[in-house]
Amino acid sequence: MTQVAQVAALAAALVSLVAGVLGAWRWWRVEPSSTFWLLCRGGQALAVLQALVAGVLAALGFDPADGLYWLYALLPVAVSFVAEQLRVTAADTVLDDAGLESAQAVGELEEARQRSVVLAIVRREMGVMTAGALVVAFLALRAWGTA
Repeated sequence: MTQVAQVAALAAALVSLVAGVLGAWRWWRVEPSSTFWLLCRGGQALAVLQALVAGVLAALGFDPADGLYWLYALLPVAVSFVAEQLRVTAADTVLDDAGLESAQAVGELEEARQRSVVLAIVRREMGVMTAGALVVAFLALRAWGTA
């Protein structure tokens, strides 16, 4: 059972770590990336899978090497949820900073300004999700080490 817990944790950690590193690189270069979003969503899915595996293992009587395993196995789901909530507010923050009342107001701007605002929103969303992916990777690595 320990190996199952470790494989689930390691998969979530590796995919989230790759997403986090790629997201940080693309955020720094101000370059949107569809690959980042695929990896980010994959890391989130694996975090949920890791939590489900932990639940099944708990039901089967799994006794990890450290009781903190349960915390490290479940927290990535909570972190992903919080990151998603912060991502949702990213557009409002950028629009407020730009002095725009709504997303429809962006459409009234000149094309170059529209692109600038949209890129700022995407960059902020990437930053939030990158931070979330790196935290998930850390927690999943801790789950791997404590299983």
